[in-house]
Amino acid sequence: MKVLIVDDEELIRNVIKEYLQLNEYEYDEASDGIYAIDKVKNNKYDIIIMDIMMPKMDGYETVKKIREFNQNIPVIMLSARAEEYDKLIGFDLGIDDYVTKPFSPKELIARIKAVTKRNEKKTDKYVFKGLVVDTKSFEVFVDEKQVVLTPKEYELLKYLIENKNIVLSREQLLETIWGYDFYGDDRTIDTHIKTLRSNLGPYRDFIKTIRKVGYKFEYKSN
Repeated sequence: MKVLIVDDEELIRNVIKEYLQLNEYEYDEASDGIYAIDKVKNNKYDIIIMDIMMPKMDGYETVKKIREFNQNIPVIMLSARAEEYDKLIGFDLGIDDYVTKPFSPKELIARIKAVTKRNEKKTDKYVFKGLVVDTKSFEVFVDEKQVVLTPKEYELLKYLIENKNIVLSREQLLETIWGYDFYGDDRTIDTHIKTLRSNLGPYRDFIKTIRKVGYKFEYKSN
């Protein structure tokens, strides 16, 4: 993951860079908004850490300009001001989080992880080798051939993928997919998983059974 740090204070940038390195993140930096816009136009970043009070162009205006050509990149705002009005301006521009200076670098790293995880779930299309799940069209493809899932099978697959490599209990799956008022039992999940695996064909093993617990969608990119 690559982070763009935008702050006119070199000391702040250095502190953030140190903690990004400790967490094995790549990073780039810009000392003002104009430079940041140029960076985003010519490079790919997974998230931006943006200060508000900067010379030449403040953080609000910088985010506004970036949103004109990149709507999807998540942004965490940094500011010495904690007024609610300032936060609302940022959220109206589509920022994802707001951290007040002085801040804990460890907390900032935690916010980065939380924001990027949320944005991973917003993708329009999940691709795992020949398995493709299109969340806009609600279509699933196996080796370029569309497979027909029931609504519950689709919801189950999507939820497992959104939480890939995380073990989900049968109770959790029942509550999330079927709702708290559902009166079925664990066999409902097992039956749907069996059918879902059958539909996934060569990719059936992406769904792992965790004995006495539940299931997980397991996929590790090379």
